[in-house]
Amino acid sequence: MKNHPVFKKLLAGNQRYVEGNSKHPHSSPSSRKKCAQGQSPPAAVLACADSRVAPEILFDQGLGDLFVARVAGNITNPMILGSLEYAVEHLGTRLIVVLGHKRCGAVSAAVSGKSLPGHLPSLTRPIAAAVRKTQKQPGDAVDNAARENVRRMVKKIRACKPILDKMVDKGTIEIVGAFYDLDTGKVEPIE
Repeated sequence: MKNHPVFKKLLAGNQRYVEGNSKHPHSSPSSRKKCAQGQSPPAAVLACADSRVAPEILFDQGLGDLFVARVAGNITNPMILGSLEYAVEHLGTRLIVVLGHKRCGAVSAAVSGKSLPGHLPSLTRPIAAAVRKTQKQPGDAVDNAARENVRRMVKKIRACKPILDKMVDKGTIEIVGAFYDLDTGKVEPIE
């Protein structure tokens, strides 16, 4: 997983970000003009909607570099899966990264087990299995569940029929998990 060339590029961009040496690639007027003609992002990122987790910034990528789908808790649903299928089927994307993060609010709500109003349960229900699996682990309950949630979403995307599972089986796409530390800015792969 860590050896995928596009993932290596993303981690190198993250290292620049961590060190305060971001290049902000592909953000010039000429890049914008080129992107206006079409897109072929090498990576898609399923990230949390948290305002502190902006994949283009923390991976130091620019216009056209990432196809980003965001939803609180970085969970999958039919619209997210359809978006990822579109990226690989029509745009040529060959890497999908599921990006969780430290102190995730959606995971925290799931860990609390409290009754939630409105549509909020639609965000916490998919995270509940990760909470159950990690509830007796030592360490921070929210971060443990957030990491497990990433693993579960990676597994779910890999098994998504009829497009993604076939591409995974053929080796034409790779789906990986990662975890962002809000304090350090560092992204680390999740096995």
